[in-house]
Amino acid sequence: MKKNILEYLEYTACRLPDKVAFSNGEESMSFSELSASAKAIGSELLRRGLSGRAVAVFMDKHPTTLAAFFGVIYAGSYYVCLDSSMPDDRIKTILESVDAAAVISDKRNSKRAGTLGVDAVFDYSDVSAAVLDKSLLANARARQIDTDPIYVVFTSGSTGTPKGVVACHRSVIDYTEALCSSLGFSENTVFGNQTPLYFDAPLKEIMPTLALGATTYFIPKMLFMFPVKLIEYLNKYRINTVCWVVSALAQISKLGALDVCRPEYLTTVAFGSEVFLKVDYNKWRAALPNARFINLYGPTEATGMSAFWIADRELDENEPIPIGRPFDNTDIMLITEDKKRAERGEDGEIYIRGTCVTMGYFNNPEKTSEAFVQNPLNSAYGEIVYRTGDIGRYNEHGELVFVTRRDSQIKHMGHRIELGEIEAVASAIPEIKGSCAVYDSERQRIVLFYVGETGETEINGYLAKKLPRYMMPAALIKLARMPFTPNGKLDRKSLKERAMANGLE
Repeated sequence: MKKNILEYLEYTACRLPDKVAFSNGEESMSFSELSASAKAIGSELLRRGLSGRAVAVFMDKHPTTLAAFFGVIYAGSYYVCLDSSMPDDRIKTILESVDAAAVISDKRNSKRAGTLGVDAVFDYSDVSAAVLDKSLLANARARQIDTDPIYVVFTSGSTGTPKGVVACHRSVIDYTEALCSSLGFSENTVFGNQTPLYFDAPLKEIMPTLALGATTYFIPKMLFMFPVKLIEYLNKYRINTVCWVVSALAQISKLGALDVCRPEYLTTVAFGSEVFLKVDYNKWRAALPNARFINLYGPTEATGMSAFWIADRELDENEPIPIGRPFDNTDIMLITEDKKRAERGEDGEIYIRGTCVTMGYFNNPEKTSEAFVQNPLNSAYGEIVYRTGDIGRYNEHGELVFVTRRDSQIKHMGHRIELGEIEAVASAIPEIKGSCAVYDSERQRIVLFYVGETGETEINGYLAKKLPRYMMPAALIKLARMPFTPNGKLDRKSLKERAMANGLE
């Protein structure tokens, strides 16, 4: 039984030493190069006495960034990946919250890294060329157990202070095994990575690459602004598997890129993090009739993804895409407001239990106790589960279906309303390329932001035919483009703030 994620790297580096592990299309690292650099970094950190501490990685997205991650783990420490686009104040807040012992930086970010208030700043080029010390590495490994932390990933906090989710070897190992088994990845899988490395989302590509000897390409971020060029990139490197946020896929289908060219080698399209509107889902299915489509669901607090649905049947016109069933060794419970298990067809909040549940929020016991709670169905012994804040139900096929977020279900004019329903209707208008409905609680109005070449009269006319009066937006605001968060999700928070700040426009 594996107890350390480095076992994946070591096994594959021996079996496939010269195969490309990670590449950006211009520069690559083989498994043997990745292993050697990571061991050198781990040796140097151990020589400096930096075991068991948080080490920040301040590098642009590049194959060498992975070597820095695993080097930190070799030292018996845990990495915190920083986003260079973040303002200094936020970065400093993160570094202070984890009491970072050191920063590993690339050349481009080295000057800025020296201003962040951490005493030990290492240049990647130097530490990756350090002398390997097998004795130090062996001693560090002997002390490690599977519940030791390996990373802290920061998510946004409702108070404005980011929350650091702590994950350990065991949760990532079990996640890797379940993901590879359920989705059928193999040594022949070629991933096209979309998400930034400072989130947990890239684990979907990183860990199967290490475990199976697959290959991952880091797709340049700018290509997601040019869908045709993005598809050409997929074809150039024969990428056959993508695990993207829905917004990235929808951008391609909405702008008509699939009518110009198609991903010739794509056989697996996994998506998650947001609801995939049926209009865009159907466009992708039509463009790639022989590909597998897989809906993934899961939060950072449960090591990334916890459930999956493989599109093995046609969906009814108004049927949402299911999130299916949990991964092996993961249990998803639907809990009603009175803390009982929801019946078939009844809504309930999604609670997740199992080794996938992470260790809580770093140095934040208050927030941890709010979300990581005692299993409400178990009063016999201590069992911590994660309360997601998502509402779900089981459909007639016994598949789990996401309904809404607890905080996106509003009460308006005496009616309970799902904002996602308004978006789904608006997005069915052919001229609309994107939409987002938010609720301005101060003025008690629904605001619909949209991108597209159509007028308010036409939109209101269409919505009036599909929605009851109490669900009609009080304001329509046209945007040149939708705002997205750094990991590609629709930035609903900024749109809500704009709606509440600006009044009727």
